[in-house]
Amino acid sequence: MTPTIRVEWLPDADQSLPLPSYETAGAAGADLRANFSDRAPVMLQPGTRRLIPTGLRVEIPEGFEIQIRPRSGLALKHGLSLPNTPGTIDSDYRGPLGVIVVNLGQDPIRIAHGDRIAQAVVAPVLQARFELADALSDTARGRGGFGSTGRG
Repeated sequence: MTPTIRVEWLPDADQSLPLPSYETAGAAGADLRANFSDRAPVMLQPGTRRLIPTGLRVEIPEGFEIQIRPRSGLALKHGLSLPNTPGTIDSDYRGPLGVIVVNLGQDPIRIAHGDRIAQAVVAPVLQARFELADALSDTARGRGGFGSTGRG
């Protein structure tokens, strides 16, 4: 089943920009664009973060989520990433869709109106049942913590 994500423009959004779209036939993520109501670019200084508007609200079918992920080219070339990656948009959220970006690079980054800033991956959601146990089953790894499986 292919889910349908319904989108709605915010009142002050530039509706001439494309909706989220997959740039290639094999793409897992649909590109999201910066949509500034005043159309003015922003400069993101090194080490700072900002909420970038997309101009959209979304309706995600029950049983799915949208994961917001960085674009690898922006991360490699400019150090632009998302501090809460992947960010989750739940199916019952109807507010404005914004992307929290962070400049992990050494130079300021200019984000212009219409720039592709992140990608949205639609994924199924399972909700688990949590229950208290007296003991947990043992494994070869046991109670080892971070890095307990060694290197290589």
